[in-house]
Amino acid sequence: MDEHSLETIDLELAILVRRITSMSTKKFGNLDRSAYLLLHQIISHGPAGVKAFADELQLDISTVSRQVAALENKGYVYRIPDPLDGRAYSLQITELGTTEFNDYQQLRFERIADILKGWSEEERQLFGQLLRKYNRSFL
Repeated sequence: MDEHSLETIDLELAILVRRITSMSTKKFGNLDRSAYLLLHQIISHGPAGVKAFADELQLDISTVSRQVAALENKGYVYRIPDPLDGRAYSLQITELGTTEFNDYQQLRFERIADILKGWSEEERQLFGQLLRKYNRSFL
């Protein structure tokens, strides 16, 4: 692999992470990144348990449990008991959770669109495909 391309990718990823971190500290909605990702999982894939979320997001179960508890306290999700195992449950999104998710996602989309306003549709699609490929490389 060409060292120049690795150097460029390394630097640009460091800058991207810094900017994303900076952007996420500026509150422009009611959700944080972890809540957004968990609610997105439920909306995209349906109800699931904490272990399934932890596996999908590659996080520790205790981390996801804390995030889920925060979502429950805010009324964004509720538990669906497993009829076969009284200790197990799945999480479903509430109407409030759906509304908060949609509002926050719209704000995110507007911010991304503003950042990429000088890009062609082809460039935006390619960037999205490359980001997806990069993120899937971690699996």
